[in-house]
Amino acid sequence: MALEREHLEYPRRAYGMDHDRYDWSMLTDRSPVQWPGGKRLALWVNVCLQFFPLNQKGKPFAVPGGMTMPYPDLRHFSLRDYGNRVGIYRFLKAFDRYGVRPGFAVNSALAERAPALLRTIAERGDEILAHGVHMDALHYGGQDEAEERALVTECLDTLRQASGQAVTGWLSPARNESEHTPELLVEHGVEYFCDWVNDDMPYRFHTGNGGLWAMPLSNELEDRFVIMNNLHSEQSWLEQVCDAADFLLQEAEQSDSGRILALNLHPWMLGQPHRIAKLEQALDYITGKDSVWTAPPGEILKAFREQQA
Repeated sequence: MALEREHLEYPRRAYGMDHDRYDWSMLTDRSPVQWPGGKRLALWVNVCLQFFPLNQKGKPFAVPGGMTMPYPDLRHFSLRDYGNRVGIYRFLKAFDRYGVRPGFAVNSALAERAPALLRTIAERGDEILAHGVHMDALHYGGQDEAEERALVTECLDTLRQASGQAVTGWLSPARNESEHTPELLVEHGVEYFCDWVNDDMPYRFHTGNGGLWAMPLSNELEDRFVIMNNLHSEQSWLEQVCDAADFLLQEAEQSDSGRILALNLHPWMLGQPHRIAKLEQALDYITGKDSVWTAPPGEILKAFREQQA
């Protein structure tokens, strides 16, 4: 028996998605992108500098990578702190050795608690992205808009004043958003965000307050996700990263269009003495290829936008 016609009528039916947050497009149908110097692959290394409160509230959920034991969970709290005291400096040494120009997603609470660390990053000339107030100050569906606006304002005002940078990039704690987050970001002068992982290249994101760019920061290659969530070894993380670099370079060659390899890293994870060698090996492998250009996200987006215009 055939369905009645009203069952087949869908007012928002269209090719692609049933929303207006972004336009549908196949990667293979887009205009070719060329990176500076004729490079094929843009390497974006993003480092998360985070503060996890010891007395986390977990509203509306316990943040990934946070405290897991009854209060006070000093073991996990101090491990996260290790990344900002020790691991990060191993990262910086590795970046300088291999000529990597990273971006740093920073919690504003950490900028206030560790001003010397933020000064070090700013004085190096590295790009700083906003990463929320702290890892337990989540953005989520149903959150009061005024409450969320206050979080965005506090984060951006603190980081801009402390760093002296415009801070136009954003990565939400836990990559979680409310229905208002994109609008609030544009309202506060943010140009790109890194929460959505549904593409390999930047794309235009629509909000009620104007345009925003979505930058492709892979979750699948994140050190915490691979090692802690998937329970893979450090060696497996290294192999996955190198495989991704090889594939994207091959795809870029075949399509005659540049690609982006984005690595999201945590100094409390890969900055450990038994893991740092795997990061060094990954950077050595990727930067050893002549067709790789390494740059912070804002610079990659700038090169991309100039060609789209």
